[in-house]
Amino acid sequence: MRHLPVRMARWSARHAGRAIAGWFAFVVLCLVAGIALGTNEATTKDFWVGEAGRAEATATEGGLERSPTERIMIRAGSGKLDMAAAGAAARDVTERMRGLPEVESVAAPVRSKDGEVLLVSVVLNGPELKGKKNVVPLLEQTAAVGADHPHLVVEETGSPAISKGVNDQRDEDLALSERISLPVTVITLLIVFGSVIMAGVPLLLALSSIAAAIGLSMVASHVMPDAGVGTNLILLIGLAVGVDYTLFYLKREREERARAGGRLGPEALVELAAATAGRAIVISGLAVIVSTATLYLATDVIFSSLATGTILVVAVAVASSLTVLPALLVVIGRRADRLAPRRAARRAARGKPARAGKPETGRLFGALLRPARTRPALTLCLSVLVMLGLTVPALGLKLIDPGKDTFSRDIPAMRVYDRLTESFPELFVTHEVVTRSTPEQAAQVKRALEDLGRRAQADPLFAQDAQDAKSPESPESPTNPRTAAISEPTVRTSADGRISVLELSVPHPAPSAEAIESLTRLRQDHIPATVGRLSGVETAVSGDVARGRDYVSHESDKLPLVLGFLLLMTFLMTVWAFRSVVLGAIGVVLNLLSAGASLGLLVLVFQGTWAEGLLAFDSLGAIASRVPLFLVVILFGLSMDYQVFVVSRIQEARQNGMPAREAVLEGINRSAKVVTSAAIVMVTVFGAFVALHLTEMKQMGFCLAVAVLLDAVVIRLMVLPSVLLLLGECAWWPARRPGRAVGAQEPTAAGSPAEVG
Repeated sequence: MRHLPVRMARWSARHAGRAIAGWFAFVVLCLVAGIALGTNEATTKDFWVGEAGRAEATATEGGLERSPTERIMIRAGSGKLDMAAAGAAARDVTERMRGLPEVESVAAPVRSKDGEVLLVSVVLNGPELKGKKNVVPLLEQTAAVGADHPHLVVEETGSPAISKGVNDQRDEDLALSERISLPVTVITLLIVFGSVIMAGVPLLLALSSIAAAIGLSMVASHVMPDAGVGTNLILLIGLAVGVDYTLFYLKREREERARAGGRLGPEALVELAAATAGRAIVISGLAVIVSTATLYLATDVIFSSLATGTILVVAVAVASSLTVLPALLVVIGRRADRLAPRRAARRAARGKPARAGKPETGRLFGALLRPARTRPALTLCLSVLVMLGLTVPALGLKLIDPGKDTFSRDIPAMRVYDRLTESFPELFVTHEVVTRSTPEQAAQVKRALEDLGRRAQADPLFAQDAQDAKSPESPESPTNPRTAAISEPTVRTSADGRISVLELSVPHPAPSAEAIESLTRLRQDHIPATVGRLSGVETAVSGDVARGRDYVSHESDKLPLVLGFLLLMTFLMTVWAFRSVVLGAIGVVLNLLSAGASLGLLVLVFQGTWAEGLLAFDSLGAIASRVPLFLVVILFGLSMDYQVFVVSRIQEARQNGMPAREAVLEGINRSAKVVTSAAIVMVTVFGAFVALHLTEMKQMGFCLAVAVLLDAVVIRLMVLPSVLLLLGECAWWPARRPGRAVGAQEPTAAGSPAEVG
């Protein structure tokens, strides 16, 4: 692996045209292959987890699975609802919906208890997850009915319409984040390089890496189904690491160019950069890939999709840095060499001296490094105490699986949903009790489930019996709607009599304490007292609340396994990279500090309400359940980025014969500016997600941005140098002091660096 980056850079430098054409051909091929195969989207069964998953699997086996359902509300534009006009609109809705191939059935209209809303329920064909695609014709027909009845308000909501609205909003948010992050990234690169061309190279390679990774992820989805979140992460991580890897390589090439003073050609300079920065990029990329791969241990389709997207985009970004980047640098270097005499002549004619090289570390970085350089023990203690103090709020972490009740009210379907649940509170939550028995027990099971339904209705946590709201006057029909609760306890039984489903409504939103308590009472009290007494009958509960609670429980159970492997892999990767057990242990501890502090700040900001106005979010009183596990894994990988690049420079100085203390200061000095520049890019990319609507995405973006900032400033400029200065040569145990540097090659007679043994 030591020689691979050099060999690849050498070939790329000597065949620049073919390397550049080959890279962009690869990107196009990835996209074409992905588009040709399409995306294999995850199905409902891929999301089944815990008891709720078992319940849904059983119901599906009996043909009693949950169907995507839309609700069309008809109400007065102003004043009292005219039932004759509302009935005509309901008939129009019913006729239009029944004529759509996407619709399975249309229920008779139901009037709200206050008589001000008429509701038509429409069941869509196909599985639940397909609803967001099939709902578009329904929304169009609802809008057409509203246009034909201008004195009424005809509006639609439901899980399919809400899911579509969330997807549309996510697309808009991603476009917004790109509009924020791209300009800041360009400005940062311009400041670092002072050249439009050099600033454009990292951006070009990052965007091409993202395009290739998106195509590859579509291909990979046929092995691991896509949960619909992989592309989002490819955009998020791809821009960050793509720019970072290219930035490190470019900076090293420029250092070698300044050191050579015109004695080496572009090909030799690229090989020198590849021997040091190229190797560090490979190790860093492998560290991120290995860390992210631990997400597969969570055995969850969402985490698997996130892991696949991250691994692919990081692998492609590493490949671009090792293949096409050297070719681009050679092309740019040759152009710069041709123009150099002309520029020097113009400067001489103006009487200006030749430009002197800029110092590696400016005043700001010098000030940040001064405490560690002069008082490492005190700096270490204070820095660690600060990081531990920031970690303390994480001890109060509460997890929640955010359901549709937590989505932004900027989505039209969510505003309609609020009006729907106000008029029909029983539509907030539905618990589904699923049983499996022998056909001979079907009648007995049905009686027990009916008894369970009566017990639940007598429980204040569940929807009250609908009899006090029913209209005794007439049967239901489109012209003569009844006034009733929508979700009365009903028992459905499969054709073979083996599987039965009881639906129970709860007039509380899914994340509420009342809804959660109703699930606990159902599982622990009502079921054991009724159907749970029947021998040989399997019972499980699903529904909105059960899905969320079981998902959180599943993730909590997997957390120790994932975290254990993550710590082990981080340790082993560091030991492998630097042949030092001590550095491996230091890397684990520093990553824990960084992740803990960022999670503590996440809890402090998002679990309370004080920052709602500042960051434009509605607090859930908890953290989205997927966020902590995902962030810890990604943060460990990104922290390894900085660890590898900083320690590599220290190792290089040490191999060049410097004493331990001078090597630490030299390595930190040389890497501080580029690491901080890379951190600014990452913080910008991640921080842009704080402007998004979805609270879960806000939490991810905030935590990632804070973690990268803390890692780049506190960990890499204060804690790490302090530790290494205090340990001296002991930090490299058991590795012996090498005889020569990895990057200290001398040019060969042919003008290219000799490979290092």
